[in-house]
Order: sequence, then C-alpha cells, then structure tokens
Amino acid sequence: MRKAFLFVPVVALALAACAAAPPAEPPPAPAAPAAPLAVVGHSSVLEFGPVLLASTTVPPGTVVTASGGVPNLWNATDSQLSGGVSGRAASGSAPVTSGIADLAGNAGTQTLRMSLEHPDVRVVMTVTEGLYRIVARKSAGIGSVADLAGKRVATFANTSAAVFLNDVLTSAGLSDADVTISSLTAPAGADALINGEVDAISIWEPDAERAAQALGEDAVSFRPDDSYREIYSLNAKEGDLADPAKRARIVEFLRAVTDGCRAAEEDPARMQELLAERTGQDRTLIADSWHHHRFPCALPDDLLDVLVAEEQWLADKDGRTPRGRDELAGLIDPSVLEEVRAQ
Repeated sequence: MRKAFLFVPVVALALAACAAAPPAEPPPAPAAPAAPLAVVGHSSVLEFGPVLLASTTVPPGTVVTASGGVPNLWNATDSQLSGGVSGRAASGSAPVTSGIADLAGNAGTQTLRMSLEHPDVRVVMTVTEGLYRIVARKSAGIGSVADLAGKRVATFANTSAAVFLNDVLTSAGLSDADVTISSLTAPAGADALINGEVDAISIWEPDAERAAQALGEDAVSFRPDDSYREIYSLNAKEGDLADPAKRARIVEFLRAVTDGCRAAEEDPARMQELLAERTGQDRTLIADSWHHHRFPCALPDDLLDVLVAEEQWLADKDGRTPRGRDELAGLIDPSVLEEVRAQ
C-alpha cells in the first residue's frame, strides 16, 4: 500500500510538467531556391557560344541568359555606344534587357568604358578571342592595307572593331584620318559593303563572312601578322565575388563554360545550332566563319597589355588622361579562374 501511495504524487508531478511545457517548435520552412544566375551577352555575337551552350547543360532553373552586356551588371545606360551609330541596331545600346546581371560578356573595350563609372567591375574569364579582319572590294582598288588610304571604311565606333581598324591602319603608317569612317552596326556595315556604299569593313563575324561571300571574287580579306584581336570576357561585380554563396554559383557555372570552350574547339555543331537560333544567322554561315575565333576559357598572358593599349585608344578618343597599368590590373580577378580549375 505504501508504494502505491507514493506513486500517486509522482504521476501528478509528471502530468503537471507536461501541461507546463511549451508546444514543440514547427519544423523550419525549406529555404527558397536561389534566383537563377543571370548571364548576358549580345544576341548578335558568336563569341557568346560557349556560355550559351553551358546554360543548357546546368540543372534547369539555375541559369538564365539574355541579350546584353557589361552595363547590365548595374542596369546602367550607355548612350556613347549607340550615339552616332547608324543602321539597324543588331548590337544595340545597352542595357538590352532590364534587371541586374550576375555575369556579362563583352569585349575589353566595353569593360574599360564602363569601369570609369563602375570601378567594381572584374574580368573573371576570357571565353573567346575574335580574330578580326578587313574585308574589302578589289574593284575599289584595294589589295593591301596601304590601299585603304582615301577609301570609305565602315566599323562600329567605340568598339573592339574600331580598335582593330586603327591597329591595321597604324601597321601601314596610316591613321583614322587617312580614311573616311562610317560608324555602322555589324549587319549594316556588311550591307553597305555589299551594296557598294563603302569600300571596306572592319567588323566581327559572321557579318564579315557574309559580306565576303556576297562579294565573291571581288572580295579581299587581310589580317596583318600580330594584329589586335578581340578579347571577349565574362565580367562580374566585386561585391558579388565577395559573397560566398554567389561566388560559389559563379564558379560552378564557369566550370560548365570551360566545358563549352572545349566543345567549341572539338565538336561545335550543337553550339552553332544554338547560335543560329539566337542570332538569326544561317548555321552554315556561322560554321564558315568559326575559324576566325579561338575559345581559351582562360585569362590570356597579355590581357593586361591589351587593356593598357585599349585604354590609351579610348582615352585619346575621350580627351582624357589614360589610367595607369596598376589601376587597370585591379580590374582583373584571377582568383575566380583559380577556383574553377581547382575542382
């Protein structure tokens, strides 16, 4: 009887404790999925190919691509690029799409121009090198660079194509003042050459190839040895690269882009199909102009040298003092590529 008597208060205390205990916390809600990584590159250029292919190989919903360029990193305006350029704006003035990009593809000239107001931009990987060329009419009396003197030449002002033209002219002891330059978009420049409105063009592919094929036997193309080449890179913002979560996603995607560069060199058929859909250019034309590109997915050893030369050219155009080598070096972040390769 004594044991039973003692048991009653123990049970009562246990029941009281249960009644006083707070209710159990509900399980935490699952974390919302991260917004897709936004990656932009102008819809008219072939240089974006490895990035475009990579976006189809990553898990669905993790990456989206759109037309645009470096200004989209801040949704900034770029009136200088479009100002004074005639013809249908296949490359357009940026930003082409609204919203903030996480990665943006562009040639170094545009990175330099935008970095004047946005010094937090960082070059993280060179995807493609464009091997530009002059395409001209033989019937205009052009067979060499020297023959460009006094001729009408179309290029896209304030871009890498205009830098290339200046480099080619300099190689023959000429300058921009020795030719009559029309600032046209790539498609409009090719059309102008085909229609006889200009005598030569300095523009990227595949419009250079389109013009050459249309001129047939009357076409002449040349690219002097050691000429300037377009360095088309992916750019990010310094703040995004300092965010561990965002940086990890960028690094992971760049690994897929590296695979895209290998495909561009070894088996480009699928990439060319995607580019034909995106650019509206004929797939055969894209394939014919493919050899005018290299796909390193690296940071070239001479990247800083090229940026220094482009900065001098841009500063001369703008009437300002060029930035020094050390300041320009700060625009390149090699640590991202080191992580990409450390997988």
